[in-house]
Amino acid sequence: MLRVLLLLPLVGLHTLAFAVAGITTGLVDERHAQGVARAWGRTLLRLLGVAVELRGQPPPGAAVYASNHVGALDIPILFGWLPADFRVIFKRALALAPMVGWYLTAAGHLPIDRRNAFNARRSLDRAAARLRGGVSVAAFPEGTRRGSRGLGRFKRGTFVLAIEAQVPVVPVSLSGVAERMPRGLLSFNPGRVRLSLHEPVPTAGRAAEQAGLLAEEVRARVARGLEEA
Repeated sequence: MLRVLLLLPLVGLHTLAFAVAGITTGLVDERHAQGVARAWGRTLLRLLGVAVELRGQPPPGAAVYASNHVGALDIPILFGWLPADFRVIFKRALALAPMVGWYLTAAGHLPIDRRNAFNARRSLDRAAARLRGGVSVAAFPEGTRRGSRGLGRFKRGTFVLAIEAQVPVVPVSLSGVAERMPRGLLSFNPGRVRLSLHEPVPTAGRAAEQAGLLAEEVRARVARGLEEA
């Protein structure tokens, strides 16, 4: 616990510095902001003593990356190590948060307002347009952090998006994260985690009504990846 308490100010200053850099570069070119986020994720994990093992390769072209959601480490792991040009879907209210929200907006990440069906639909349409334009999307279909509770149900929205854009879904298994934080942030301990990219699941020929079945198929692949870790 003492080590974590000593590291927290460094983590905060580190994130603040990179957020400022990301906002500045994002206003010029959002692709450069993505590079800043990659550097942030890698240096933050190094500071925390977390080593990431990457398995698998992304497919050519745009895809939806659907990952399990364990805890706070998931974000720097994906930003630092997912080998793709991607944007994340985030809650619109977060866009107002100082620095982090400003960075997400400047870098072209995709806000969604789930409280309003019309606005949520428009957000998904914009995300689909970005996918068709060649930019990948990373999402946590469980919708919330699961910690050590195991893999949750995958919601349909991410898979409706992939079907509408007609891009493949890449199942992503993040393993070892719960062991790094078994009882929350104050129980953090250094060690190794694994980011596994599995065989893409095609969406060609699927209709939006099949999003639930696609979600189950991808969830099953993520679950197998966690069992194999």
